Amino acid sequence: MLQVSDLHSGYGKLQILNGVSLRANPGRITVVVGPNGSGKSTLLKSIAGIATIFQGKVELDGVLLSKRSATDIARSGIAYLPQTENIFTNLTVKENFRMAGYTVKEDDYPSRVKAALELFPQLSRYLDTKSANLSGGERQMVAMAMALMRKPTVVMFDEPTANLAPKVATQVLETIASITKTMDLTTILVEQNAKRALEIGTDAFLLVSGKTVFSGTCRELLEHKELGRLYLGLQVA
Repeated sequence: MLQVSDLHSGYGKLQILNGVSLRANPGRITVVVGPNGSGKSTLLKSIAGIATIFQGKVELDGVLLSKRSATDIARSGIAYLPQTENIFTNLTVKENFRMAGYTVKEDDYPSRVKAALELFPQLSRYLDTKSANLSGGERQMVAMAMALMRKPTVVMFDEPTANLAPKVATQVLETIASITKTMDLTTILVEQNAKRALEIGTDAFLLVSGKTVFSGTCRELLEHKELGRLYLGLQVA
């Protein structure tokens, strides 16, 4: 279980989050939504050890992470997929996998690659292709495969469907839902398409101006007329 408690964080001296708390559990998709500039990406970066934490704490299964380096946090089992620059576009798919396997024992590496290709079989024919030549959806698959190669317990996705065609975006979200269930992952999803994300998610947190204004189930937020209309552009009957 990932627990965020009374988090105040930002960048340098600039504070973005003001007392945000969140809990995410295995086998469930925790969806974080809110208007632009509400602090969604800052929350993920704070958990990953990239943003500055001024107050509050982040814990994974009761172990304090918020005072550790980003490298240590990644090694503890937390994978963070940023919206952009989540793969090395100047490298081939095979070379990206090798970069992702830097913490994997050499004896385990072939089986990790095999598992990644079983999950994303279409990447098999692109192993020697420069990642820059892949489509947006294929690049997202490479990023997801790279993250899963390290066998994380927590995976955080920041706008995984940004700039993708609707059909491809649906496939990406369906894949996230599938791997969360089959691999018993603790998944945190920040997504521009709030309605679609809430439809596949289980737990929801709505951030506005760096504060939590709603926490509950995704269904409850989808059915909340006022919050959905004000902050997410949802039309609730």
